[in-house]
Amino acid sequence: MKILITGNLGYVGPGVVGRLRESFPDAELIGYDTGFFAHCLTNSPILPEVKLNQQIFGDVRSFDPDLLNGVDAIVYLAAISNDPMGNRFEDVTMDVNYRAAIKMAEAGKERGVKSFVFTSSYNVYGEADDNAKVEADTLNPLTAYARSKIAAERDLEPLASEDFVVTCLRFATACGYSNRLRLDLVINDFVAGAVSSKRIDILSDGSPWRPLINVLDMARAIDWAIQRKHEPGGSFLAINTGSNEWNYQVKELAEMVAEVVVGCKVSVNADAPPDKRSYKVNFDLYKKLAPDHQPVFALKPTIKALYESLMEMGFNDPKFRESNLMRLNVINQLKQKNLLDSDLNWNWK
Repeated sequence: MKILITGNLGYVGPGVVGRLRESFPDAELIGYDTGFFAHCLTNSPILPEVKLNQQIFGDVRSFDPDLLNGVDAIVYLAAISNDPMGNRFEDVTMDVNYRAAIKMAEAGKERGVKSFVFTSSYNVYGEADDNAKVEADTLNPLTAYARSKIAAERDLEPLASEDFVVTCLRFATACGYSNRLRLDLVINDFVAGAVSSKRIDILSDGSPWRPLINVLDMARAIDWAIQRKHEPGGSFLAINTGSNEWNYQVKELAEMVAEVVVGCKVSVNADAPPDKRSYKVNFDLYKKLAPDHQPVFALKPTIKALYESLMEMGFNDPKFRESNLMRLNVINQLKQKNLLDSDLNWNWK
């Protein structure tokens, strides 16, 4: 079996590579990434990519279709990956998250690829109400990032067939430790703040809901999606990916971090305007279709493992939001050094 993983040099990639090497010990695993965050290793005993057969540096916006010759499955992790980056680089977000994904899916189908796994997001539902969102609910994106994911899902659906199974995993918010750690995620931010300054400052009133998933459970879901057949679920499937037990209000998350990091104080902005980004998500379909690949990590152990890893790193930076553990900062630094142009292409000329 030959599996291509795009965007593997990011936060999610190390866990995915490790999981796929365990599940497919004899497979040919190929990483394909532009390398923006390749240097952002955190407390890793080895280079995670040693578990690959090959690492290729390239941009999904300009890949060589021959790259897909002989490939059985494509895992499309490549993305401009959060709202601040999406808002700053809206055209690039659509190119990477949407147009390049469709182009790669089309080229893959022509070359006999059997499975295309696309990492989508629960953000596609947009402004939420009190009901837990199910897959059939109306999509109403609020950000460029969410719009790019919806566009990709829409144009991937007609490509799907019995011989080309497409799975769009609408992941909950990622969290937990990775060998390429990001702190621009709610739980990770809270733990970093608790460690570095013994404070968690919630910018909202703490009431918004967030579904979460451990980054290693994301890898379990991707493993399932690669192996998924066209029935049950259909040749195209867009599915909420996480667990019902991991729907939490933001203030609950902060309080749980404070239980782990003793002496940490939590402050809430009681005067904050209502946050439209409040979501409960229903994961019943994923539980039904993927019973053997359900999340195995609970929230408190996830927080504890992240806390312990930060302590092992000697992390103690109260200005971590200005560091390269925030993805937008890495991009800005590369642009300031004239290594990237305005469209996030490498300036090698």
